[in-house]
Amino acid sequence: FILIKRGLEVFSPVQLGSLRIIITFMALLPMVLKRIKKIKFRDWFIMGFSGLVGSFFPAYLFAFAQEGINSSTAGILNSLTPLFALLIGVLFFKFKARWWNYLGIIITTFGTYGLLSISGGNTFDFNFKYGSYIIIAAIGYGTQVNIVKHYLNHLPSLTIVVLQFFMISIPAMIVLFVFTDFIQIVSLKPEFLKALMYVSILALVATAFALILFYRLVKMVDPVFSASVTYFIPVIASLWGLLAGEQLGATFALWVRMILLGV
Repeated sequence: FILIKRGLEVFSPVQLGSLRIIITFMALLPMVLKRIKKIKFRDWFIMGFSGLVGSFFPAYLFAFAQEGINSSTAGILNSLTPLFALLIGVLFFKFKARWWNYLGIIITTFGTYGLLSISGGNTFDFNFKYGSYIIIAAIGYGTQVNIVKHYLNHLPSLTIVVLQFFMISIPAMIVLFVFTDFIQIVSLKPEFLKALMYVSILALVATAFALILFYRLVKMVDPVFSASVTYFIPVIASLWGLLAGEQLGATFALWVRMILLGV
């Protein structure tokens, strides 16, 4: 999240989201050809849909969100992913939930409302506008993890990541080069290379490498448990936020604890 914040100092949210997808694809490109012939048409369709809801749109949504909220809040809201994985699993994938799962949803809803009421010293309406982008992205993540578990479990995790980004990189390139002023930024802004370095680290480490490990975990355990790795994100995001000078008060910590308790 701090890398997104640094990238936004030069790039627009649309440019940053597109670059994140394209750089990830370029890093994985050497592995595309030997995997592309082994995939059935049904798997192509499922991977395309999974890639759109869980990788393509979230790349842009997180960038738009961090125009308004700090990286600490973004990381904490991302921890809602297990709850959406649970809800989507119950609604569409016949996942069996217990009463304490629903109690957790209620607690987390209150915690989220409280966090959005005080984060960054802004009003609830302001924070909700930007926080809703991350909530929508978390719904996409929750959908993706269920799809991978139920429909793509027979494919290697590396194959899923490689071919997903192969498909979603095409619209990302169109968006970047046709609908933004990216070429002008390259030639006119001296900070371009530094910002590109931040986005490249984001794409290579926090997207490509992280997704390969995550999909491997999804194949081993149930979707809700695998999505629970996001529990660690608020801690790391808050530490980076403090290092970046973001103000996190006692009330902030109270609502974070409520969210994590519910999750």
